[in-house]
Amino acid sequence: MTFVSNARMYAVSPAAEAEWRKLIAHVAGDAGVSFDYLAYKAPQPLEDLWRRPDLGCVQMCGYPIALGVAEVAPLASPVPAAPWAEEKAVYRSDLIVRKDAPYRTLEDTFGGTVGWTVEHSHSGFNALRHHLLPWLGGGRDRLYRQSVGHLVTARRILDSVLDGTVDVGPLDAYWHMLMRKYEPALTESVRILDSTATAPMPAFVAAPALPEKTVARLREAFAAAHTRPWFGRFREALLIDGFEAVTRETFASTLDWDRAARAAGYAVPA
Repeated sequence: MTFVSNARMYAVSPAAEAEWRKLIAHVAGDAGVSFDYLAYKAPQPLEDLWRRPDLGCVQMCGYPIALGVAEVAPLASPVPAAPWAEEKAVYRSDLIVRKDAPYRTLEDTFGGTVGWTVEHSHSGFNALRHHLLPWLGGGRDRLYRQSVGHLVTARRILDSVLDGTVDVGPLDAYWHMLMRKYEPALTESVRILDSTATAPMPAFVAAPALPEKTVARLREAFAAAHTRPWFGRFREALLIDGFEAVTRETFASTLDWDRAARAAGYAVPA
């Protein structure tokens, strides 16, 4: 079987995707394996990609890993080059509004319209829902007049805030970093109103059919990537400091956030 690689989650532009493709090739080369790069553009469903039997090295959100949306072997997660990451493979969600919006605090947006991506997304759904929990209670079971869901991608959240469809929405903060680098014209008209707590960063994963020895070599190659002579360009191009090895258990905390929301009767951000 020929195995494939893909970086759809953080391919924020053709230039960024080209850098990811090169980085994957370097890591795979160090592991003694090669992959066919699979172009898989939005809005094709990510869950269909993750369920392919020929995954060799593909980015996947940690929440669906924990949920078991697809049976995969996690390999490693990037360490964002951001102060809030504290040199760990974690990320958070930036809650964004239009730059010219009157809001000064997240509470100012209550009573307006909130957007979210899809139920199996951590950054676009689970993190936002968890962040809103402290404001519920005392007979208050919703915070917003309208909840606009199934926007699917971070780019749709960004566009929906810009065009006024929603007042506030969550952006994967690392995705947001890359967008500010590669597509600054699209981010200059929004600002961050608040950010969620950090959670385990999305990972590169492989399908169960990839041989265990190859999986082990890939994990070693990712862990050592930051020491390799070829890595320097990617630190700047992809705003990462390296990678951390991960397992399915790494992402268990995302299920705790889900259980807390459901226990509060808060199934969706609203």
